[in-house]
Amino acid sequence: MPRPDADERTRYDLDRDGFDARLDGEPRYRLDQLWTGLYGQARPLDELTTLPKALRARLDADLPLALDPVHESVSADGATVKWLWGLRGGARIETVLMHYEERSTVCVSTQAGCAMACGFCATGQAGYERQLSVGEIVEQVVRAIQRARTPDGGGEPRRVSNVVFMGMGEPMANFDAVWGAVERLQGDIGISARHLTISTVGIVPGIRRLAAAPLPVNLAVSLHAANDELRDELVPINRRYDLAALAVACDDYVAQSRRRLSFEWALIDGVNDRPSDAEELAAYARARRAHINLIPLNPTPGYPTKGTPPDGVRRFRDHLSGLGANVTVRQNRGTDIDAACGQLRAEHEVTIAAPARRR
Repeated sequence: MPRPDADERTRYDLDRDGFDARLDGEPRYRLDQLWTGLYGQARPLDELTTLPKALRARLDADLPLALDPVHESVSADGATVKWLWGLRGGARIETVLMHYEERSTVCVSTQAGCAMACGFCATGQAGYERQLSVGEIVEQVVRAIQRARTPDGGGEPRRVSNVVFMGMGEPMANFDAVWGAVERLQGDIGISARHLTISTVGIVPGIRRLAAAPLPVNLAVSLHAANDELRDELVPINRRYDLAALAVACDDYVAQSRRRLSFEWALIDGVNDRPSDAEELAAYARARRAHINLIPLNPTPGYPTKGTPPDGVRRFRDHLSGLGANVTVRQNRGTDIDAACGQLRAEHEVTIAAPARRR
Protein backbone atom coordinates (compact mmCIF):
# COMPACT_ATOMS: atom_id res chain seq x y z
CA MET A 1 0.00 0.00 0.00
CA PRO A 2 1.19 3.61 -0.48
CA ARG A 3 2.81 5.25 2.51
CA PRO A 4 0.72 7.98 4.18
CA ASP A 5 1.56 11.49 3.03
CA ALA A 6 4.00 13.26 5.36
CA ASP A 7 1.31 15.56 6.73
CA GLU A 8 -1.05 12.61 7.34
CA ARG A 9 1.35 10.38 9.26
CA THR A 10 0.40 9.59 12.78
CA ARG A 11 2.71 8.90 15.69
CA TYR A 12 3.45 5.25 15.05
CA ASP A 13 3.77 5.59 11.28
CA LEU A 14 7.24 7.11 11.62
CA ASP A 15 10.35 4.94 11.72
CA ARG A 16 13.55 6.01 13.50
CA ASP A 17 14.70 8.08 10.54
CA GLY A 18 11.36 9.84 10.45
CA PHE A 19 11.61 10.75 14.11
CA ASP A 20 15.21 11.80 13.63
CA ALA A 21 14.07 14.36 11.07
CA ARG A 22 11.40 15.63 13.46
CA LEU A 23 14.05 16.10 16.16
CA ASP A 24 16.26 18.31 14.02
CA GLY A 25 18.13 20.69 16.33
CA GLU A 26 17.70 18.47 19.41
CA PRO A 27 20.60 16.60 21.04
CA ARG A 28 21.27 13.22 19.42
CA TYR A 29 20.30 11.29 22.55
CA ARG A 30 16.72 12.57 22.31
CA LEU A 31 16.03 10.08 19.52
CA ASP A 32 16.95 7.13 21.74
CA GLN A 33 14.90 8.54 24.60
CA LEU A 34 11.86 8.99 22.38
CA TRP A 35 12.12 5.65 20.56
CA THR A 36 12.76 3.67 23.75
CA GLY A 37 9.85 5.37 25.48
CA LEU A 38 7.33 4.86 22.69
CA TYR A 39 8.39 1.30 21.80
CA GLY A 40 10.66 -0.38 24.35
CA GLN A 41 8.53 0.92 27.23
CA ALA A 42 5.29 1.45 25.26
CA ARG A 43 4.59 4.62 27.21
CA PRO A 44 2.26 7.45 26.19
CA LEU A 45 4.14 10.49 24.97
CA ASP A 46 3.05 12.62 27.92
CA GLU A 47 4.68 10.12 30.31
CA LEU A 48 8.13 10.41 28.69
CA THR A 49 9.49 12.80 31.30
CA THR A 50 13.06 12.36 30.03
CA LEU A 51 11.95 14.64 27.17
CA PRO A 52 11.40 18.36 27.78
CA LYS A 53 7.76 19.30 28.21
CA ALA A 54 7.87 21.72 25.27
CA LEU A 55 9.24 18.99 22.98
CA ARG A 56 6.53 16.56 24.07
CA ALA A 57 3.87 19.19 23.37
CA ARG A 58 5.29 19.87 19.89
CA LEU A 59 5.47 16.19 18.98
CA ASP A 60 1.97 15.62 20.31
CA ALA A 61 0.63 18.39 18.08
CA ASP A 62 2.64 17.39 14.99
CA LEU A 63 2.13 13.63 15.30
CA PRO A 64 -1.31 12.79 16.66
CA LEU A 65 -2.43 9.30 17.60
CA ALA A 66 -4.25 7.39 14.87
CA LEU A 67 -6.91 5.72 17.04
CA ASP A 68 -9.76 7.76 18.45
CA PRO A 69 -11.80 5.73 20.96
CA VAL A 70 -15.45 5.45 19.94
CA HIS A 71 -16.60 2.66 22.26
CA GLU A 72 -15.06 0.26 24.76
CA SER A 73 -16.62 -2.95 26.04
CA VAL A 74 -15.36 -5.12 28.91
CA SER A 75 -16.61 -8.66 29.52
CA ALA A 76 -18.32 -9.47 32.79
CA ASP A 77 -15.23 -11.31 34.07
CA GLY A 78 -12.87 -8.52 32.98
CA ALA A 79 -10.80 -10.93 30.88
CA THR A 80 -11.72 -9.46 27.50
CA VAL A 81 -11.64 -5.83 26.41
CA LYS A 82 -12.80 -4.68 22.99
CA TRP A 83 -12.36 -1.27 21.43
CA LEU A 84 -14.06 0.39 18.50
CA TRP A 85 -11.67 3.02 17.11
CA GLY A 86 -12.30 5.88 14.72
CA LEU A 87 -9.61 6.60 12.11
CA ARG A 88 -8.81 9.60 9.95
CA GLY A 89 -11.28 9.79 7.09
CA GLY A 90 -14.08 8.29 9.17
CA ALA A 91 -13.30 4.55 8.98
CA ARG A 92 -13.70 2.41 12.10
CA ILE A 93 -11.85 -0.69 13.25
CA GLU A 94 -11.81 -3.03 16.24
CA THR A 95 -9.15 -4.38 18.58
CA VAL A 96 -9.56 -7.07 21.25
CA LEU A 97 -7.39 -7.71 24.31
CA MET A 98 -7.79 -11.18 25.84
CA HIS A 99 -6.32 -12.28 29.16
CA TYR A 100 -5.72 -15.99 29.72
CA GLU A 101 -4.16 -17.63 32.74
CA GLU A 102 -0.80 -18.07 31.04
CA ARG A 103 -0.72 -15.16 28.56
CA SER A 104 -2.35 -11.98 27.30
CA THR A 105 -3.11 -11.71 23.60
CA VAL A 106 -4.16 -8.76 21.47
CA CYS A 107 -6.09 -9.34 18.24
CA VAL A 108 -5.53 -6.53 15.74
CA SER A 109 -7.24 -5.35 12.57
CA THR A 110 -5.28 -4.88 9.35
CA GLN A 111 -7.93 -3.27 7.15
CA ALA A 112 -11.01 -1.17 7.72
CA GLY A 113 -13.61 -3.63 6.55
CA CYS A 114 -12.80 -6.63 4.37
CA ALA A 115 -13.24 -7.53 0.70
CA MET A 116 -13.26 -11.31 1.20
CA ALA A 117 -17.08 -11.44 1.57
CA CYS A 118 -17.27 -14.45 3.91
CA GLY A 119 -20.98 -14.46 4.65
CA PHE A 120 -20.79 -15.60 8.30
CA CYS A 121 -18.32 -12.81 9.25
CA ALA A 122 -19.75 -9.45 10.32
CA THR A 123 -16.78 -7.62 8.80
CA GLY A 124 -17.15 -9.44 5.50
CA GLN A 125 -20.83 -8.55 5.40
CA ALA A 126 -20.08 -4.86 5.84
CA GLY A 127 -17.59 -4.64 2.95
CA TYR A 128 -14.18 -3.07 2.42
CA GLU A 129 -13.18 0.55 3.14
CA ARG A 130 -9.38 0.91 3.11
CA GLN A 131 -5.99 -0.47 4.10
CA LEU A 132 -4.42 0.31 7.47
CA SER A 133 -0.93 1.76 7.72
CA VAL A 134 1.92 0.26 9.74
CA GLY A 135 1.32 2.85 12.43
CA GLU A 136 -2.41 2.15 12.68
CA ILE A 137 -1.67 -1.55 13.19
CA VAL A 138 1.17 -1.03 15.67
CA GLU A 139 -0.78 1.52 17.70
CA GLN A 140 -3.50 -1.06 18.39
CA VAL A 141 -0.89 -3.22 20.14
CA VAL A 142 0.62 -0.29 22.03
CA ARG A 143 -2.76 0.87 23.32
CA ALA A 144 -3.56 -2.70 24.43
CA ILE A 145 -0.18 -2.97 26.20
CA GLN A 146 -0.92 0.24 28.06
CA ARG A 147 -4.37 -0.97 29.09
CA ALA A 148 -3.06 -4.36 30.22
CA ARG A 149 -0.49 -2.58 32.38
CA THR A 150 -3.13 -0.51 34.19
CA PRO A 151 -6.35 -2.56 34.17
CA ASP A 152 -9.65 -1.17 35.40
CA GLY A 153 -10.93 -2.31 38.76
CA GLY A 154 -7.52 -2.68 40.39
CA GLY A 155 -6.61 -5.99 38.77
CA GLU A 156 -3.07 -7.25 38.44
CA PRO A 157 -0.97 -5.67 35.67
CA ARG A 158 -0.50 -8.00 32.72
CA ARG A 159 2.10 -8.19 29.96
CA VAL A 160 0.94 -8.63 26.36
CA SER A 161 2.98 -11.54 25.04
CA ASN A 162 1.07 -12.58 21.90
CA VAL A 163 -0.36 -10.76 18.90
CA VAL A 164 -2.73 -12.32 16.38
CA PHE A 165 -3.53 -10.60 13.08
CA MET A 166 -7.07 -11.97 13.09
CA GLY A 167 -9.21 -8.86 13.45
CA MET A 168 -10.98 -6.93 10.73
CA GLY A 169 -9.54 -7.35 7.24
CA GLU A 170 -7.44 -9.87 5.31
CA PRO A 171 -3.79 -9.50 6.41
CA MET A 172 -2.35 -11.00 3.22
CA ALA A 173 -4.19 -8.36 1.17
CA ASN A 174 -2.21 -5.69 3.07
CA PHE A 175 1.04 -7.63 3.33
CA ASP A 176 3.54 -4.77 3.22
CA ALA A 177 1.94 -2.88 6.10
CA VAL A 178 1.38 -6.10 8.08
CA TRP A 179 5.00 -7.14 7.68
CA GLY A 180 6.16 -3.64 8.61
CA ALA A 181 4.13 -3.97 11.81
CA VAL A 182 5.59 -7.43 12.47
CA GLU A 183 9.13 -6.03 12.23
CA ARG A 184 8.26 -3.14 14.57
CA LEU A 185 6.57 -5.43 17.11
CA GLN A 186 9.42 -7.94 17.10
CA GLY A 187 12.40 -5.62 16.81
CA ASP A 188 11.30 -2.59 18.84
CA ILE A 189 8.49 -3.62 21.19
CA GLY A 190 10.16 -6.97 21.85
CA ILE A 191 7.39 -9.48 21.17
CA SER A 192 8.88 -12.75 19.92
CA ALA A 193 8.16 -13.59 16.29
CA ARG A 194 7.08 -17.03 17.50
CA HIS A 195 4.30 -15.29 19.43
CA LEU A 196 3.01 -13.47 16.35
CA THR A 197 0.35 -15.18 14.21
CA ILE A 198 -0.88 -13.99 10.82
CA SER A 199 -4.24 -15.27 9.65
CA THR A 200 -5.53 -15.60 6.10
CA VAL A 201 -8.58 -17.00 4.36
CA GLY A 202 -6.21 -18.52 1.82
CA ILE A 203 -4.45 -15.82 -0.22
CA VAL A 204 -1.83 -18.07 -1.82
CA PRO A 205 0.61 -15.33 -2.96
CA GLY A 206 0.64 -13.92 0.57
CA ILE A 207 1.36 -17.34 2.07
CA ARG A 208 4.30 -17.70 -0.31
CA ARG A 209 5.64 -14.28 0.70
CA LEU A 210 5.30 -15.23 4.36
CA ALA A 211 7.15 -18.50 3.77
CA ALA A 212 10.09 -16.56 2.33
CA ALA A 213 10.09 -13.87 5.03
CA PRO A 214 13.01 -13.80 7.51
CA LEU A 215 11.06 -13.97 10.82
CA PRO A 216 9.45 -17.24 11.98
CA VAL A 217 5.91 -16.00 12.54
CA ASN A 218 3.01 -18.42 12.70
CA LEU A 219 0.42 -18.96 9.96
CA ALA A 220 -3.26 -19.64 10.64
CA VAL A 221 -5.50 -20.43 7.68
CA SER A 222 -9.22 -19.82 8.09
CA LEU A 223 -10.36 -23.01 6.38
CA HIS A 224 -14.00 -23.61 7.46
CA ALA A 225 -14.56 -26.26 4.76
CA ALA A 226 -12.37 -29.00 3.31
CA ASN A 227 -14.22 -29.57 0.06
CA ASP A 228 -14.28 -26.99 -2.71
CA GLU A 229 -18.04 -26.89 -3.19
CA LEU A 230 -18.78 -25.87 0.40
CA ARG A 231 -15.70 -23.67 0.70
CA ASP A 232 -16.69 -21.79 -2.46
CA GLU A 233 -19.87 -20.83 -0.60
CA LEU A 234 -18.39 -20.04 2.80
CA VAL A 235 -15.08 -18.50 1.68
CA PRO A 236 -15.52 -17.06 -1.83
CA ILE A 237 -11.76 -16.54 -2.42
CA ASN A 238 -11.62 -20.34 -2.73
CA ARG A 239 -12.92 -19.89 -6.27
CA ARG A 240 -9.58 -18.25 -7.12
CA TYR A 241 -7.27 -20.30 -4.85
CA ASP A 242 -8.87 -23.69 -4.38
CA LEU A 243 -7.98 -26.27 -1.75
CA ALA A 244 -5.37 -27.95 -3.93
CA ALA A 245 -3.50 -24.68 -4.56
CA LEU A 246 -3.83 -23.77 -0.89
CA ALA A 247 -2.38 -27.14 0.14
CA VAL A 248 0.73 -26.62 -2.00
CA ALA A 249 1.30 -23.14 -0.55
CA CYS A 250 0.82 -24.39 3.02
CA ASP A 251 3.22 -27.28 2.45
CA ASP A 252 5.83 -24.84 1.14
CA TYR A 253 5.31 -22.59 4.18
CA VAL A 254 5.87 -25.49 6.60
CA ALA A 255 8.95 -26.69 4.69
CA GLN A 256 10.57 -23.25 4.60
CA SER A 257 9.57 -21.85 8.00
CA ARG A 258 9.70 -25.04 10.09
CA ARG A 259 6.73 -23.59 11.95
CA ARG A 260 3.51 -25.40 12.78
CA LEU A 261 0.55 -24.57 10.59
CA SER A 262 -2.92 -24.20 12.04
CA PHE A 263 -6.36 -24.34 10.47
CA GLU A 264 -9.21 -22.28 11.90
CA TRP A 265 -12.65 -23.83 11.63
CA ALA A 266 -15.73 -21.83 12.66
CA LEU A 267 -18.37 -24.42 13.50
CA ILE A 268 -21.71 -23.55 11.88
CA ASP A 269 -24.71 -25.62 12.92
CA GLY A 270 -25.74 -28.03 10.18
CA VAL A 271 -23.31 -26.53 7.65
CA ASN A 272 -19.77 -27.72 8.39
CA ASP A 273 -20.13 -29.77 11.59
CA ARG A 274 -21.22 -33.10 10.10
CA PRO A 275 -19.21 -36.35 10.34
CA SER A 276 -18.29 -36.03 6.66
CA ASP A 277 -16.89 -32.55 7.33
CA ALA A 278 -14.75 -33.94 10.16
CA GLU A 279 -13.41 -36.70 7.91
CA GLU A 280 -12.49 -34.24 5.12
CA LEU A 281 -10.89 -31.85 7.58
CA ALA A 282 -8.90 -34.57 9.35
CA ALA A 283 -7.48 -35.86 6.07
CA TYR A 284 -6.54 -32.35 4.87
CA ALA A 285 -4.94 -31.38 8.19
CA ARG A 286 -3.06 -34.64 8.76
CA ALA A 287 -1.41 -34.35 5.35
CA ARG A 288 0.04 -30.97 6.42
CA ARG A 289 0.66 -31.99 10.07
CA ALA A 290 -1.50 -29.01 10.91
CA HIS A 291 -3.17 -28.16 14.19
CA ILE A 292 -6.93 -27.55 14.09
CA ASN A 293 -8.56 -24.78 16.11
CA LEU A 294 -12.32 -25.25 16.38
CA ILE A 295 -14.18 -21.99 16.93
CA PRO A 296 -17.82 -22.03 18.01
CA LEU A 297 -19.34 -19.41 15.69
CA ASN A 298 -20.29 -16.16 17.39
CA PRO A 299 -23.67 -14.87 16.19
CA THR A 300 -23.57 -12.06 13.62
CA PRO A 301 -26.47 -9.79 12.76
CA GLY A 302 -26.72 -10.65 9.06
CA TYR A 303 -26.05 -14.40 9.05
CA PRO A 304 -29.12 -16.52 9.84
CA THR A 305 -27.29 -19.73 10.76
CA LYS A 306 -26.23 -20.31 14.36
CA GLY A 307 -23.03 -21.72 15.72
CA THR A 308 -22.83 -25.39 16.58
CA PRO A 309 -24.10 -26.01 20.16
CA PRO A 310 -21.62 -27.19 22.80
CA ASP A 311 -22.50 -30.87 22.57
CA GLY A 312 -22.05 -30.77 18.80
CA VAL A 313 -18.68 -29.05 19.22
CA ARG A 314 -17.57 -31.85 21.54
CA ARG A 315 -18.74 -34.55 19.13
CA PHE A 316 -16.94 -32.90 16.23
CA ARG A 317 -13.75 -32.55 18.28
CA ASP A 318 -13.89 -36.17 19.44
CA HIS A 319 -14.48 -37.38 15.89
CA LEU A 320 -11.42 -35.45 14.69
CA SER A 321 -9.32 -36.84 17.54
CA GLY A 322 -10.46 -40.36 16.71
CA LEU A 323 -9.27 -39.79 13.15
CA GLY A 324 -5.80 -38.86 14.38
CA ALA A 325 -6.10 -35.09 13.99
CA ASN A 326 -4.44 -32.63 16.39
CA VAL A 327 -7.36 -30.50 17.56
CA THR A 328 -8.37 -28.04 20.28
CA VAL A 329 -11.50 -25.97 20.86
CA ARG A 330 -10.82 -22.27 21.17
CA GLN A 331 -12.39 -20.71 24.21
CA ASN A 332 -15.24 -18.46 23.13
CA ARG A 333 -14.36 -15.04 24.50
CA GLY A 334 -16.45 -11.93 24.89
CA THR A 335 -19.80 -13.03 23.46
CA ASP A 336 -21.43 -10.63 25.92
CA ILE A 337 -19.49 -7.71 24.40
CA ASP A 338 -19.86 -8.54 20.68
CA ALA A 339 -16.24 -9.70 20.51
CA ALA A 340 -16.48 -11.53 17.20
CA CYS A 341 -14.75 -9.71 14.37
CA GLY A 342 -16.87 -6.82 13.12
CA GLN A 343 -19.71 -7.25 15.60
CA LEU A 344 -19.07 -4.13 17.65
CA ARG A 345 -18.82 -1.92 14.58
CA ALA A 346 -21.99 -3.48 13.19
CA GLU A 347 -23.77 -2.84 16.48
CA HIS A 348 -22.80 0.82 16.47
CA GLU A 349 -23.03 1.83 12.84
CA VAL A 350 -23.92 -0.81 10.26
CA THR A 351 -27.28 -2.31 9.33
CA ILE A 352 -26.62 -5.59 7.55
CA ALA A 353 -29.03 -7.65 5.49
CA ALA A 354 -28.83 -11.44 5.51
CA PRO A 355 -26.81 -12.60 2.49
CA ALA A 356 -28.19 -14.89 -0.15
CA ARG A 357 -26.77 -18.37 0.30
CA ARG A 358 -26.44 -21.18 -2.24
CA ARG A 359 -27.63 -24.63 -1.29
